[in-house]
Amino acid sequence: MNIRYSIAHAIVKPGETTLPHKLKTSTEVYYVLHGEGIIHIDEESAEVHSGQAIYIPPNTKQYIQNRGNSDLKLLCIVYPMWRIEDEEVL
Repeated sequence: MNIRYSIAHAIVKPGETTLPHKLKTSTEVYYVLHGEGIIHIDEESAEVHSGQAIYIPPNTKQYIQNRGNSDLKLLCIVYPMWRIEDEEVL
């Protein structure tokens, strides 16, 4: 089996924000399993909630804030597969 993508399960606690970062060559999709927050992609931001998918193009600054009262749970799907050398924390 040749799987070319990776999937991670992330939990952002109420009031917390992920570190701003970008993936230089990979695309990413966040699928929100539970909770609500605000996604920031480059200069744009939008509210997100359960059941929503967010597409993040390569080489874009991104981070997500939990603005709710419960955990923000999401799947992070990266294609091609996530590699440490592809990620830049800003």
